[in-house]
Amino acid sequence: MIKNRKKNSYIEVYALGQHIPMSPHKAQRVIDQIRERSYEETLMILELMPYRACYPILKLVYSVAANASHNMGFDETNLVISKAEVNEGTTVKKLKPRARGRSYPIKRSTCHMTIALKDISLYEN
Repeated sequence: MIKNRKKNSYIEVYALGQHIPMSPHKAQRVIDQIRERSYEETLMILELMPYRACYPILKLVYSVAANASHNMGFDETNLVISKAEVNEGTTVKKLKPRARGRSYPIKRSTCHMTIALKDISLYEN
């Protein structure tokens, strides 16, 4: 399957995480640290960073690597994060009751994350 593939074709494997209950700005500072890094280096960074956003991103990176190895037959040692982005998702709006019959709006933001991996062994040679 890999022998029939052209060397110049740009093949990426990606995974999408939608409606993650987190602010996109908080997830963005973690995503900026892992962009353009190798898969193994990314795992070390995400396991050691103290932010709450690391766990959903780590699960998403594991999912992309599983997609790459199972669907495309890529080796995990040659994978590099080619694209990592966070977009704003829907906002869950609720009303909290307050004193004297008033209400206070609560807005819970969500985000959508996209992480793509590419195999660098295809571009060598």
